[in-house]
Amino acid sequence: MSNFARTVRLALRYYWTVVAAFLCSMVVAVLWSGNITVLYPLVEVVGKNQTLSQWANESIDDAQQAADKARAAQEETARQIAAAPAAEVPALERNRDAATARLESAEAEVARYQGFKVWIDGYLPDDPFHTLAVIVGLLLVATVIKDGFLTLSLFLVDRVAQLAVFDLRKQFYRRTLRLDLASFGETGTADLLSRFTNDAESVGGGLQTLFGRAIREPLKMIGCLAVAAYICWQLLVLSLIVAPVAGYLIGLLAKTLRRANRKALEEMSSLYAILVESFGGIKVVKAFTMERYERRRFHDTSKKCYRKSMRIALFDGLINPVTEFMGMSMISMAILFGAYLVMTRQTHLMGIKMCDRPLSLSALLVFYGMLAGVSDPARRLAEVFNRLQRAAAAADRVYQLLDREPTVCDPPQPKPLARHHRDLVFEGVSFHYTPDQPVLEGIDLRIPFGETLAIVGPNGCGKSTLANLISRFYDPVQGRIVLDGTDLRDVRLQDLRSQIGLVTQETLLFDDTVLNNIRYGRPQATREQVIEAAQQAHAHKFIEQKLERGYQTVVGQGGGRLSGGQRQRIALARAILRDPAILILDEATSQIDLESEQLIQKVLETFIRHRTAVIVTHRLATLALADRIVVMHAGRIIDLGTHDQLMARCDVYRRLHQIQFKETA
Repeated sequence: MSNFARTVRLALRYYWTVVAAFLCSMVVAVLWSGNITVLYPLVEVVGKNQTLSQWANESIDDAQQAADKARAAQEETARQIAAAPAAEVPALERNRDAATARLESAEAEVARYQGFKVWIDGYLPDDPFHTLAVIVGLLLVATVIKDGFLTLSLFLVDRVAQLAVFDLRKQFYRRTLRLDLASFGETGTADLLSRFTNDAESVGGGLQTLFGRAIREPLKMIGCLAVAAYICWQLLVLSLIVAPVAGYLIGLLAKTLRRANRKALEEMSSLYAILVESFGGIKVVKAFTMERYERRRFHDTSKKCYRKSMRIALFDGLINPVTEFMGMSMISMAILFGAYLVMTRQTHLMGIKMCDRPLSLSALLVFYGMLAGVSDPARRLAEVFNRLQRAAAAADRVYQLLDREPTVCDPPQPKPLARHHRDLVFEGVSFHYTPDQPVLEGIDLRIPFGETLAIVGPNGCGKSTLANLISRFYDPVQGRIVLDGTDLRDVRLQDLRSQIGLVTQETLLFDDTVLNNIRYGRPQATREQVIEAAQQAHAHKFIEQKLERGYQTVVGQGGGRLSGGQRQRIALARAILRDPAILILDEATSQIDLESEQLIQKVLETFIRHRTAVIVTHRLATLALADRIVVMHAGRIIDLGTHDQLMARCDVYRRLHQIQFKETA
């Protein structure tokens, strides 16, 4: 529950709302027990056909008689003590003390009933039926007030829970964006979505329960128990003898519920994963007629979720019988013991003193009403356990990721980084995702400022990984990367990446306007600067002529309303607008048509001047832009030179060139 406690601390930031919700719950609890207390005057008025003033007079007379009797017993015992031998004095003193206690209790009762009488004579009518009407009216008014405060309490509790979840989601999103790419690969988008939506919602439900029912229902129970204790606390203690056993059983069920909820949330993540994969790859699903397979996969995972949910329902259902049995045991004991005291007019039960004076039927009925008033909140509390355990399991899953520290982060004391002007150097760089599968080994490479370097090689040789190390998406396992004499790990990520423009094979556009997608490279840019970047990227013409609303056209999720060439040119305009000192093109032209490639080629010929460009490619046209070409194989650099030099001496390069030449032909 420690992680759930952290979300509770988030909610407690809004302490005024929490305090207001608590006070509303207090009012609801007081009025809840107060409405049941009205049973006493109702029985007295209806059962005896008398006014409350008459009832108060009778009660005062009875209490006064009890006081006179106790005073007489006290005086008689005092006389006996004075005349008795020493051996009998201790017993007589005990009798005197008991008489004194009865006298004090009776005098207090007289004073209490006299106080009631003053209030009754001042505010209630002198007629039994009219008295009944006033009591019923007060009951209705109290119920309306109680319901009003209950509504306000529910609203305030919901506000606290929603604000806490709002803060939690912001923290989670902010922390998730800080994670390195490796963490995203390990976790997966579907699992992140599940924790961000379903788990966060479960945490919010737990907070609503905690600040709502988990406070309000116990307060209602405390109010009823307080009144029952006022009537006869000894009888109440005797009635609650089964409560510890029920509490122990509920505690065992709570632990089991928490484990079951955690497993159910994990299955829900698997369900999210199937939805993300099948909807994201719907074209492939339909092309290979795999709808039936996907339906079966979804059915199997949904069935697992169903089984986990039914397991939770079983344990949740067991809590209700436990609490019901506890309530029935309490009431049964109270009925037996209370009825015995009333029917026999006794004050002791099995030798144990239960009250100073015999209980009246009216007082016993109110006592029963209070126990009944306890049972309903207790039943509602049974529903609290499952929601709290589910919230605790969900909080564990959320904070499991929220507490994860990124492996790539800013240094404690970052060094300043001027705009790139000298060189970019790889010194003995090695890298792996898992120790048994090296991706890069012993990379030594110097890229002078202003040079365009192409990286070629067969698939899986580490080309893209080498480019990703420049942006510090990952850090080398061995060696270092130095920019203008400064190790990349010694500078702030923002300072480094602000100098880098990146265009990848999988062009990602956001579901926003063309203008905002280009401006994503420099949010403070003006519209004129965006248009200028689009013109340089040869995108302005199709934006104005082919898109319905020009720069205000929404491109759809992932840029799905645009062609591959259009998306790539918008991505290039985004990089141009950023005006980077280092440009990285990772297979940027591999998924577009020949016409778009030629246009982009023209853009790059101009744009890469006076900046360092690293191009991961296998296209012949793009290689023509390179000053030098790096040939990679199995994570190592096997050659470096110009196109002519490599054609003359590098077998791997010649083979790649011949394959590409045939594909182009």
